[in-house]
Order: sequence, then C-alpha cells, then structure tokens
Amino acid sequence: MSTVPSTDTRQDMRLVPAALACWLAALTGLLLGWWAAVAAGLASAVFAGLVLGRARGRPRVRSAAAALLALGLLAAGPVAWRIRDAQQDELRSVAAEGLPAALRVVVAERPKPVRSAGYADRQAGARSVVLAADVLTASVDGRPVPSSGRVLLLAPVAQWASLLPGQDVAVTGLLMPPRGSDLTVAVLSVRGPPGEPGPAPWWQRAAAGLRTGLHDLCQVLPDEPAGLLPGLVLGDTSALSPRVEQEFVTAGLAHLTAVSGGNLAVVCGAVLLLLRLLRLGPRLSAAAAGTCLAGFLVLVGPEPSVLRAGVMAAVALLALALGRRGSALPALAFAVCLLVVADPAMATDFGFALSVCATGGLVLLAPRWAGVLVRRGLPPGFAEGLAVPLAAFLVTAPVLAGMAGSVSLVSVLTNVLAAPVVAPATVLGVLATLTGPWWPGAGKVLVHLADPEARWLITVARHGARAPGAVITWPGGWVGGLLAAAVLGVLVLAARRRCVRVLMAVLVVGALLVFVPVRVLAPAWPPRNWAMVECDVGQGDAVVLATASPGRAVVVDAGPEPGPVDECLHRLGVDRIPLLVLSHLHADHIGGLSSVFDGRTVGAIAVGPGRSPAWAWRQVAAEAARQAVPLVELNPGERLGWPGLTLDVLGPRYVPARVAEQPDGTTINNSSVVLRAETAAGRVLLTGDVELAAQADLLADVGDLRAEVLKVPHHGSRYSLPSFLAAVAPRVAMVSVGAGNTYGHPNKSTLDTLAALGARVTRTDVDGDTAVVAGAAIARRGEPRGPPRR
Repeated sequence: MSTVPSTDTRQDMRLVPAALACWLAALTGLLLGWWAAVAAGLASAVFAGLVLGRARGRPRVRSAAAALLALGLLAAGPVAWRIRDAQQDELRSVAAEGLPAALRVVVAERPKPVRSAGYADRQAGARSVVLAADVLTASVDGRPVPSSGRVLLLAPVAQWASLLPGQDVAVTGLLMPPRGSDLTVAVLSVRGPPGEPGPAPWWQRAAAGLRTGLHDLCQVLPDEPAGLLPGLVLGDTSALSPRVEQEFVTAGLAHLTAVSGGNLAVVCGAVLLLLRLLRLGPRLSAAAAGTCLAGFLVLVGPEPSVLRAGVMAAVALLALALGRRGSALPALAFAVCLLVVADPAMATDFGFALSVCATGGLVLLAPRWAGVLVRRGLPPGFAEGLAVPLAAFLVTAPVLAGMAGSVSLVSVLTNVLAAPVVAPATVLGVLATLTGPWWPGAGKVLVHLADPEARWLITVARHGARAPGAVITWPGGWVGGLLAAAVLGVLVLAARRRCVRVLMAVLVVGALLVFVPVRVLAPAWPPRNWAMVECDVGQGDAVVLATASPGRAVVVDAGPEPGPVDECLHRLGVDRIPLLVLSHLHADHIGGLSSVFDGRTVGAIAVGPGRSPAWAWRQVAAEAARQAVPLVELNPGERLGWPGLTLDVLGPRYVPARVAEQPDGTTINNSSVVLRAETAAGRVLLTGDVELAAQADLLADVGDLRAEVLKVPHHGSRYSLPSFLAAVAPRVAMVSVGAGNTYGHPNKSTLDTLAALGARVTRTDVDGDTAVVAGAAIARRGEPRGPPRR
C-alpha cells in the first residue's frame, strides 16, 4: 500500500477492544484448547458488563463495552464450539495411526505448488501441491468415520494443480496428524489422481480462465518479469522463479506478491476515480466499485489478508453509499471481528497477522509521522513515501522476526524505491487480465507497458538483497517476536527525547562511516590472490577456478537452482568465463545454468559423454542454443589452458552403453567429468559425483592422483574408497553440501578417513563460500545458505 489512508490522525477506537478480545480468545483456544476460548470470551464479557454498569452518561465507552460484550459472548460460544469440533473430530483421533483413508471432499482453496530444488535426476520445480478441503464423507481402513472437518491434501502437481475451489472429489491416501494450530483435523498424503471430480462453480471457472490468460499474455516477456507480474496482480507466484522469490523476501518486498489491501485499494481506487471523472453519484460509484471488489476477490482467491482487506473495503464502500465519512480503524476492527468469528483459524495465520498489523500501522502511525515530517519542511509526497514503509516495517518486524528468524534492514529503503511503480503495474496487469480474453493484442500491449515496472521491482529487490548486512538473524518463534517488539518499543519511546534522537543519529552515522568503507571499499571477500572458490549453492556443486586475468575464471558446475551461483560469481567479480564445465547432468549440477550467463560472457559449455537424464540434456542444449554458445564434449587425455590455469581431463575412464538408455543415479554419477587443475595454489582434483566404480577406474588408469586440494566426490557421501582418498592425499578436502539436507551428506566415515589422512576439511553448509589461496591456505566467507527448499 503506497498511500497514507488519511491525514486525520483521530480514529474511532470503540471496536478495537472487541476485535482484540475476539482474536485473543480464538488464538488461545487454538493454542491451548477450546476451553481457553470459552474462558477468554467469558472474561471479556464479564469485564464489559462491569464497564457498562459504571459508564452511564458516557456513550462512547458504553458502545465500546457493548461491542466487547457481544464479541466476548460470540468467542465463548460459536467460536469456541468451532474449535472444539475440530479438536475433537474423530478423523483427527485416528490420523496419528497413519492408516489408509478414502474421503469425499470439497476443495476450499486453490492448490498451492510446493517447489524444491533439483537433485540427482529429479528436475527442480513443483512436484506436489497443497490444498485445503472440507470433508463430506470419510472411511478409514475400510470403516466409516464421521467427520465434517477440514483436511490438508498433499498431492501430485500434474494431476491436482487444475482443481478449483468448490469442486468435490474422491481421494485416497495415507492419513497423517496435522502440525499447525488451526482447524485442520488431518493431513492426507495422496499419490493418485482425484476421483470423480464434480463441476466447479461457473465463477471459479471464469476466474481460472482469466488467470491462465494473464500467464499466457506474460509469455511475451522475459522469464523473470513474466513470473513476477501475475504475482503482483493476482498473488499467483506459480511461475515466479525461486531466485526472485528469495530476493523479494530478503529485500523486504515479499508482501508485493501476496495480494492484500494495497491491491484492493489500487483496483477500487481506480474504479472510483474513473466514475468520479464521469460525474456519477456516490451510490452508483460505490455499487460499481463493490462489484469490482467481489470479482477481484474471486479472481485472486480467499487468502486471509485478501479477505481482511475485502471486508474493510466493503465497509468503506457502504459508508460511501450512505454518504457517511468512513474511518479506517473501525473498518479494520470490524474485519477482524467478522473474519475471526467466521473462521477462527485466521487467529493463527501469519499472513492475516501481518496484514492487520501493517494496516494498523498505516492508520495509526503513518499519518502522524507524515505530519511531523511535513512540519519539519519535507514535501508532503516525500513525507508520506517515507512514513508509510517506516510504519509498516515497525509494526510488522516483530511478526516477521518470529516467523522467519531474521529481520530485513533494507526493507524501508526498498519499499520507498518500489512504491512509485506498484500501482501502475497493478492497474496495467488487471486491465490486461480483463482485456486479454477478447482482445489479445491489447492485452499484450498492456503487459509490455507493465514490463518496465516489473523489471524495476526485480532490480530493487536484487540490489537490496545484495546489500551488505541486508538481513540479520534473530531468534525465531514467540520469544523472538516478543523480543523484537520489546526492542522496537524501547527505541520508539526513547526516540521521543531529543537527546536520544541525536545520540541514535550519531551512532548510525558512525556505523556507516566504519562499516561501509570496510564492507564496500575494502571488502573481506574475496581474498586476494584466490585460486579456487567452492561456492555455497546449497545441496549441489559449483566451483570457480581463477585465471591470471582478473575477472576471468573457469566455472565447473552451476548448482541446483538459478541465483546462488550468480551471487557467488558476482561477489568474486567474475564477468568472463572462457569455459563452463558441467561434470554430469544431474539437477544439482545444472539447475543454475541460466544464471551463470547473467551479465557475463561465456566462451563454451563443456560436458562429458553422458546424455542422461534426457530432460537435463535437452535443457542444457536449449540453453546453449539460446545463449548462442558452443556445446563441446570433453574426453580423457585432453588438456586445456589459460594464463595461470591448466585443466587435464582424467575421466570418466569408462562409460557404459546404457548411460544413453535408462541409467540409474549411480551410473550417471560415475560418468562425471574428472578434472585436475594446475592453479596458483597447487593441484586441485575436481571429481564431480564419482562413486566406487569410477574411483577404482581412476586408481587403475591414472598413475598420479596426488593433489593439494580435493573437491570431495558426491558431497562427501559414503561411496568413497579409502584407497582413492589416500592416493589423492589432499591437504585440503572441500565438501559442497546443503545445510539440513536429508541425504546424510557428508558421511561421518568419509570425513573420518579424510581427517586420518591429515586433510583440512571444509564444508559449505558450515563455512559458506570457501576459497583456496596460495599455499593451499583457506579463507571462508561464512553466511552459509539455509536448508534446502522443500
């Protein structure tokens, strides 16, 4: 949301206690048990009754107490009863047994894809979807179980992604207990397709057609803007690249791809402005805007933040139709009350909490701060542009800190830079969505007009995410959230004193003068005279070998997904790559191929003799053709050289014929290109993912395997011959591995063998990017990447 709701800082607070009491009652009921909701609701009602008895002659206090009394009774009655039904549902009681179940359900929400990085022969992307559904009938292990609760389905993406809310389907799978504190009674793991799907409501089919149409129109744009625009307009991030998604999170811009009050304000505001220009009356304008509001809610789906904003907008439009001046805070409080009573699960939803907190900050804080800045001489537009993101950051930081365990320090600046283009991009995207089905040419023009705005947002997010110290770690959970709230509260209260403000300004300027030159003018990374860097790309491989020419390096493998290898090369200042070697075609080695080309010239892509898996070979060949880069094959015995760097191809020594047919993962691993590099730091042996058979071939056919540095095969797996490791006898053994991976990498026996050989072992999941400099010395960047995306 890019505008201050009102310059009038006085707000009607009468509904606020009732909204907070209802929210708190539902929250305690979901976390502690339904009886806690009863207790909290009754306590609120009793307190409200006492206030009513003592507030004669004070109409505002009496109306606030009456609202609190009504909401307290609702919380102790219907809300607590809904929570009790879910917590005592019979399907919940049998879910922990992991039994097979057959259900008939009604889909409640659009399926959400679950993306993961590629690994081995599994391609990166969405392999499953998550969708909520309401149970009609249930049968567990052949016996009927009465249930009317909500279940969460984990299902294959190809067969379930096209389902729409309102469809009823038959489904079978294995039951699992729910994990969250909401109204979900069970989780069902589904492997097959939906059975006997019923028809979806016509309005859902129409909305799906419009969403698909926008995706089709966006195909005329480059990949990143094409994936971002549906997210900005409809909150549909299914085509958004994981790299851009992570950069938006790091830069504090993730709220732009989650439809909220900002989108509704832009859409309804544009409609009202048009009708105002046509000089139509307030009632007709409100009716037209309300119709657009209802259609937009169906189009984007019933997300908690969208529903909250929708109820608020409906109240504001009703006030417009009745000729009354609306107030944002009562509308927000009414939205909270209505939604929590209708669906108590809202009380524990982070998106709902973030939306309510952000709106509250914009209503209560932003106008005051903007007014202060204007009185101090700042132009009104600039004052509002600074006050809005600052207020939103302040009130949402505790929730974000508790949820993510981190705080973005650049979010205020990035939101200020992003604000001017959000509304134009949203309006153009909505117009393209509505125009495209009956006039595709006009739709494509509108999408092209929105392209510069989308590119600007990607640029802001990318540079914000790259800023030194963009994100700081913070304790997660309730403790972290409360700690962040306490720290911010102390800072805000302290800043009310002039001397404290001056001291804080001095500290900030001092920190900038100390840390900016250190981090930017004389950065600690990369180390001087680095010869090799093992990039931290998560659960995958990417190695950079320096030449004698600054900015010129050979790259071996590209990691599991776009982004991390590009960031590593950016930090190293590499802009020329004479050769990009792909050791083999598993997803965790080729997934980031496209991002290696971002802002760089690449001479050629080199591969080994393997051509499996087939999808990976097609992807590599297509990328080479798209970039107009030659694709070459490396074979044992070849030597390649550049100033300061020489590569000898040692393997694979033997490639079975079935590599081109139906190879298993071990066969593909053993077809890895093995390189020995002569660098300024000595010999480096790069082994890809070779396992036992390929290691034995190297031992038998290569006379001298000794190297100062070993890139440990297959992420340090247990498939390493002690005799092979002994033949290499490395001083440094580098393991590229993802934090929190579920593959058992690196294996303890492999690490123990390396330690017994006297090798110094480094791990990217602990050390982050790791460099080798002259004399085989080690330099670590730190800041390892988090657990792989699931």
